[in-house]
Amino acid sequence: MLRHFQSLLSELYDTEQHLDVLDYLVTDHRILAMLEDSRAEREIEEKLLICECEGELALSLYLAPELLERLKTHDPRDWLGQRNFADFCTVIEGISHFNYVVWNASADKSVTLHELEMQAEVDKYVGTLAVLASQPNSTLTESLFDRLFNDPEFDTDLEPDELERYRSASAFAAKFCRSLARRFPHGLLRPGMLDELRDFYRLPQPDKVSHICSATYT
Repeated sequence: MLRHFQSLLSELYDTEQHLDVLDYLVTDHRILAMLEDSRAEREIEEKLLICECEGELALSLYLAPELLERLKTHDPRDWLGQRNFADFCTVIEGISHFNYVVWNASADKSVTLHELEMQAEVDKYVGTLAVLASQPNSTLTESLFDRLFNDPEFDTDLEPDELERYRSASAFAAKFCRSLARRFPHGLLRPGMLDELRDFYRLPQPDKVSHICSATYT
């Protein structure tokens, strides 16, 4: 399932898949605590761990075993709905982070945390559309934008600077996805939409923000 969703995002953005996410997957919370060297970290179900040393990048993607078990029982590839939507988004966020860091690192590009979160929010939106393309009877498309961007919930344990980063990333992603929804209605991933998504993916953070905020775009 994880490979499927990794390939789905890679195909959407027409990017080469340099690393297999399963080779970097951690599902044991004890290993997560050891890698973070802390027992005080807030409990989470997804986290990308990054360590850069002497020009080498080390990655691990933690996904909670309970999360994966729930998705195994209610596989989004069979049906994506209210029951498994939140878990699906959590997995997409983790894979989005992994893919984006790896792709940029392969091109010797740096990535900001704000940029990482903004891209993940966009990936939840377009990833859902891609999955629902094979589920024509789903009604999730009609409420997708509201579910993702209207009054989003954030972890109450976030530090103020973290909370501001998540809020800002969500707001920028919402503006971008709202424009996509307006210009490419009915939740269809048309060629023009894919072209724009792929161009957007390759922009550095300042250009992403400029693209979203430009008068001609809005």
